[in-house]
Amino acid sequence: MKNFLIIFAFVFSIVSCKQNKTDKNPDLAQLEETQEQYKSFGKEMTTENSLTAEEMKEKFASLKVGDTIAAKFTTSVNSVCKMKGCWMTLDLPETDEDPMVKFKDYGFFVPKDIEGNKVIVEGLAFIEETTVEDQKHYAKDAGKTEEEIEAISQPSKSYGFLADGVLLKQ
Repeated sequence: MKNFLIIFAFVFSIVSCKQNKTDKNPDLAQLEETQEQYKSFGKEMTTENSLTAEEMKEKFASLKVGDTIAAKFTTSVNSVCKMKGCWMTLDLPETDEDPMVKFKDYGFFVPKDIEGNKVIVEGLAFIEETTVEDQKHYAKDAGKTEEEIEAISQPSKSYGFLADGVLLKQ
């Protein structure tokens, strides 16, 4: 009888530990499917809790030069550095100001041909003053004409974003 109980306990423990591979958490499946639609650059991140471009526009509007806030938002790419993908500008609806996105510690780049693509960026949003020299450098990297570059003559206040990570919609 003692042997029977030991064998029964052994068989029961093996059967109870066996997992049914076909049972998959539907929420996890949804997350995996969503994540597969994006290519990741920089820090690993998820699509969850991302602000819309409209919501981010309101956040930027509330900032002053020198202010910084942590943010994650979804929008489309307006332009990318044509030299190596080391910066990009993003679309904020109904504004003349496109946030300039640089990448933390110059640690990653994005593809140079992603204008118009949807992205999710996560990092720090801020307002900065951009010198004439920097504006000309960015204009040259963006492939602007010599006339457009020479027309830059005043420092400008601009929206900035230091991204820890980027998700690019595939």
